Amino acid sequence: MTQKLFAAVLVAATCAFASDSMAQQAFSDFSARRVSPPKAGASKRITVQVAPRANPAVPPLPLPRPSEEKASVSASAPDAVPRTGSYAWFWDTVSPAQTDSGPGRLEPALATLGKGPGGARVAAPRLQALQDIAARHGKDLLRETVGTRVSPALALAVIYVESGGRPDAKSSAGAQGLMQLMPDTAKRFGVEDSLDAVQNIKGGVRFLDFLMEKFEGDPILVLAGYNAGENSIGANQGVPDYAETRDYVPKVLAAFEVARGLCLTPPQLASDGCVFQVAAR
Repeated sequence: MTQKLFAAVLVAATCAFASDSMAQQAFSDFSARRVSPPKAGASKRITVQVAPRANPAVPPLPLPRPSEEKASVSASAPDAVPRTGSYAWFWDTVSPAQTDSGPGRLEPALATLGKGPGGARVAAPRLQALQDIAARHGKDLLRETVGTRVSPALALAVIYVESGGRPDAKSSAGAQGLMQLMPDTAKRFGVEDSLDAVQNIKGGVRFLDFLMEKFEGDPILVLAGYNAGENSIGANQGVPDYAETRDYVPKVLAAFEVARGLCLTPPQLASDGCVFQVAAR
């Protein structure tokens, strides 16, 4: 019993001595220093430095590489959406640039309508479809285009492409009537009821006349401005690269080519007069 007690005491003493030795070794480089508060106006402060953790709880997000930043911006921009049209080949010959504009571009543009790859051509309406519209609205077209820069044949072509001749036509974007006038455009040109065929034709012809003056009789820019808005021409320095607009222009030109065949004297310019050879209804 005495031997066991002596052994236990010896072990405890050994452990205490070891702990004291380790503590002294761990704090062997520690020395106390009195730090007095800084004097008034002093700029120095006590600086506490904390070493960074080797394994931070939440790792920092990696910085995007330049290529990734560019890709993310491009993906959100409207211009990133491909804008291909059914008649992209038309614009390989007919320049969309505003610097190439002029009233004499009508005939070359009409000649391009049938020069697509593999014999493709821009779809044209049937003559009967235009005759029906001219029979119903020919008098209004003739009356409203007198004294303007707008050929009745051009206005007829716009009506066909815009509404197919339906006075009650409405688009999801809010355009209404034969010439599909937007509310702001209708108000701008004095139209109170866009579903009234006479008022709609009057407003549509006035808008076309305004565009003919603005773009100096160039039928390409006039039609593009009618579809996309006149401000889009200046903003894009020509016909905007919108699939709808790039298809709209040749479609109306194809309809105009058919429509001028209804005139006693086929117009050579988009501003020439025309008297339709159809019986009024």
